[in-house]
Amino acid sequence: MDTAIARPELLLVADAVAREKSIDREEVLEAMEQAIQKAGRAKYGHEKDIRATIDRKTGDVRLSRWTEAVETVENEETQIPLHIAKKFKPEIELGQHLVDPLPPIDFGRIAAQTAKQVIVQRVREYERKRQFEEYKDRVGEIINGTVKRTEYGNLMVELGRAEALLRRDELIPRESFRNGDRVRAYIYDVREEPRGPQIFLSRTHPGFLAKLFAQEVPEIYDGIIEIKAVARDPGSRAKMAVISRDSSIDPVGACVGMRGSRVQAVVQELQGEKIDIIPWSPQAATFVVNALAPAEVTKVVMDEEAGRVEVVVPDDQLSLAIGRRGQNVRLASQLTRWDIDILTEAEESERRQEEYRRRTGLFVEALDVDDVIAGLLVTEGFNSVEELAFSPLEELAEIEGFDESVAAELIRRAEAFLLRRDAALTEKRQELGVTEEVAAIEALTPAMLVALGEKDVKTLDDLADLASDELVEILGEEAMDEATANEVIMAARAHWFDEGEQAHDRA
Repeated sequence: MDTAIARPELLLVADAVAREKSIDREEVLEAMEQAIQKAGRAKYGHEKDIRATIDRKTGDVRLSRWTEAVETVENEETQIPLHIAKKFKPEIELGQHLVDPLPPIDFGRIAAQTAKQVIVQRVREYERKRQFEEYKDRVGEIINGTVKRTEYGNLMVELGRAEALLRRDELIPRESFRNGDRVRAYIYDVREEPRGPQIFLSRTHPGFLAKLFAQEVPEIYDGIIEIKAVARDPGSRAKMAVISRDSSIDPVGACVGMRGSRVQAVVQELQGEKIDIIPWSPQAATFVVNALAPAEVTKVVMDEEAGRVEVVVPDDQLSLAIGRRGQNVRLASQLTRWDIDILTEAEESERRQEEYRRRTGLFVEALDVDDVIAGLLVTEGFNSVEELAFSPLEELAEIEGFDESVAAELIRRAEAFLLRRDAALTEKRQELGVTEEVAAIEALTPAMLVALGEKDVKTLDDLADLASDELVEILGEEAMDEATANEVIMAARAHWFDEGEQAHDRA
């Protein structure tokens, strides 16, 4: 018996909805089938497995009940014993279904309303899915939209078939938009959230400036010129580092354009934001000097381990190098990813003299020598008594004014000083109660052991309980790095494993 009911208008409705919402016709028909299923379950029982199908060519609607053939019935509404199912369908196998046609249902007002809600909900879900699929791969693009409404200073921007959020903190300071205004922004994130896909826009993102230049400068779009880094103080100032793949093309000149036409187009879009375009260099020191333009730099001292760089500038260039409210040095630091400290020539000279006096005083006190000999040692690059004690005799004797006997005496005095100092530290370590087991760890010097004792780290268990960053904090970053701290802590924990193995052997 054919229980199908012809509903050709369903196909027309599905086609219309699919066109209007720009989603697949098949997805609309699946939503309709689910709506009819829900109405069927409301009539025949929510526990039953009721399924509906719509013929894709004729629009015929068929409703049926599905019952699974199983060995042991756990749910009588959706399952049937296999031996009974074979009476109705001899060829049925375990896990297959009996399909019983059901008479078509007449949609009442409530059922029709429920079906409509299901269809609307599913169509909305498909629409959100389409939006996410369309925009998820467009992160990093510039897009044009229209301001639809404003919510607490945040702009909802209409992008045609989708809506995006341009938050207040992603707007350039002092700029404002009204409903209906055109806005150009950068897609920096697309996320799937419970309320649907969220498209996030920005006008302050460094990528926005880079993409604007790519639109204005054909050489960037073609890949001849590459933007290596961008740093922005939105609405005020920006720095952009560029490099040319073609030695015959000046990257800075190409970005500026004839009479500044290209850069001015970007400046206007960014509400008058001043843009410094600088040449990128693989040499970190050169790049830092370029980034601090227009200030002149006389000296650069780099500490690669700490990621810091000291820059010395003429006294009259200090304010220019730092910039208003530290803007120039801050942007240069963001651009180069180095922490930049700026000193004047006078400050650098004074600090160098202070360091010279400190080191000279150290050698005078430790070696019982006069200022001349101590000054010679500092001038030759000796920074500590340890360096002097372990330096080769021949190397020390080559210093002008020294001979082998003087060199040997200096090394002897340095060694004697270290022995006296270590003995005093060892005595203090013992007074503090730091155990010999802790002192036996090779990486720990007498000074480190005293520092540990002063922080109540006295036994292997005390040391083993520390985290590596805690140990570095106690001893100081200049004394121990995190990798060495990890090795020391693992050495302190070794006795835990030894005790465990011994207990295992006894057991």
